[in-house]
Amino acid sequence: MTLSVSSAFDGGNIRLISADGDRLDLEIVRDHQSDFYQWFYFRVTGGAGRPLELRLTNASGSAYPHGWHNYRACMSYDREDWKRIDCSYADGVLTLRTTPTSDSVWFAYFAPYTMERHHDLVASAAAVEGVEYRSLGQTLDGQELDYFRLPGGPLQVWLYARQHPGETMAEYWMEGAIERLLDDSDPVTRRLREQATFHIVPNMNPDGSRRGHLRTNAAGVNLNREWHAPSLERSPEVLHVLEEMKKTGVDFAMDVHGDEAIAASFLAGFEGIPSWKREQQDLFDAFSAALVRISPDFQTEKGYEIPRPGEANLSMSTAQLAERFGACSMTLEMPFKDNDDLPDPVYGWSPERCRLLARACLDALHAIVGRVKEYRR
Repeated sequence: MTLSVSSAFDGGNIRLISADGDRLDLEIVRDHQSDFYQWFYFRVTGGAGRPLELRLTNASGSAYPHGWHNYRACMSYDREDWKRIDCSYADGVLTLRTTPTSDSVWFAYFAPYTMERHHDLVASAAAVEGVEYRSLGQTLDGQELDYFRLPGGPLQVWLYARQHPGETMAEYWMEGAIERLLDDSDPVTRRLREQATFHIVPNMNPDGSRRGHLRTNAAGVNLNREWHAPSLERSPEVLHVLEEMKKTGVDFAMDVHGDEAIAASFLAGFEGIPSWKREQQDLFDAFSAALVRISPDFQTEKGYEIPRPGEANLSMSTAQLAERFGACSMTLEMPFKDNDDLPDPVYGWSPERCRLLARACLDALHAIVGRVKEYRR
């Protein structure tokens, strides 16, 4: 059977350059109207029993080439169970090696979260009694920007994910958060919903998700650099969400992401905003400390450099929400690789660990929600 490669499906991304026996030379396709690329997701047919060598020849020019060091790719036969396979990165080429047992096998940068799966999530959550669903508007490709409101207490909590569409772990996190928030038997979330109303945007970038982008929307725009001045022409996704935030206010916010290079989960905050307040920072620090106690999959030693006073990037959502609304806002980053402090040799960082970390984040919010209420009085 002849080897064949395809990516013409929801979230797919690859280009076949050449084939030589069991070796395939491939390229990751750039985001539309952008130089960003790193996300890949493709299918190989006809490879059962063959020692495949899949070479991503343009890996060195990707957005985060340091992300390839000690990276292991994801492989699946059923697109549900995504196991890790060994890779090597040398001379600018990322090489995946495996001998599949089936003539149909999928490979991806991380377990894909397709728009079809997103629609299933939206449909199931919208059907729950008491959940308010609506579209905040349409994207440049004409997709709906899905939004949930979970009515409750006076605090306004915003959870939003996948501004960067290739960071699919963010929507697996959303699955875990939504599932727990809608569990009427869970005492933690029952108490949280007595204190707060939750606003949830599970996927900020539907167009990039469907197109197989790493970081941008249909116009090649990085949404997390648009929060200072979004527009219908460039970033309607941010514009629609920010307009809703202006109506509701924001007391606490989490922007959920994935990081290509750092093999850990961590938080980034709003240090450096012009209106920074000690009390606001204390809430962030208390949440972080609670999450460290609750989850072995979270740590505070690795992360991004903290901006100096007055040097926060207000085009990014976390800084913008802290500055505009006085919110305790934060960016949660999860790894594409594995958690070096608690590695899993079979699955690495996985969808299930994303869902579990979401549950832990709600525990951490429960631990500080009283302090948030006092701060916002």
